[in-house]
Amino acid sequence: MSATLEDAIALAATHFAGVTDKSGQPYLLHCIRVMMGVDDLEAKMVGVMHDLVEDTAVTLDDLRSAGFSAAVVRGVDLMTHRSEVSYADYVVGLKPHDLARQVKLSDLRDNMSPDRVLLRDEKFSSDLGRVGKYISTYRFLTDQFDEVTYRKLMSQTESI
Repeated sequence: MSATLEDAIALAATHFAGVTDKSGQPYLLHCIRVMMGVDDLEAKMVGVMHDLVEDTAVTLDDLRSAGFSAAVVRGVDLMTHRSEVSYADYVVGLKPHDLARQVKLSDLRDNMSPDRVLLRDEKFSSDLGRVGKYISTYRFLTDQFDEVTYRKLMSQTESI
């Protein structure tokens, strides 16, 4: 039995129930916006589940057991930023994988949306730095920066 998009949405809804983002909005809305920012069905599944392994108790084995395809599980795996991996290495690693790159670009577009960007007085510098990191990553993933330039920019924002 193969898992469906509806299964992916239900899984995300279950595990992000009651979770809010930094602005107090339901976190699931971010996952849905990322899903809606891609066209392919497998990309939509990865999009809605892109933060599950990183931010909840869900594992890649759980996704396999639930019937998600190898491509979807691989996409979620690549979208999972592990703490022992630098952000630059994480992004460079997912770039060659079309499905993960599509989802990451959608994630970045949502994270950079003027409606979602936080610029708080008490954290203005770090908030601004985070937006710069997102823009640099977007430009790298869309081939506007080469890897050397991207890594140089990321080394300047490692603490963000």
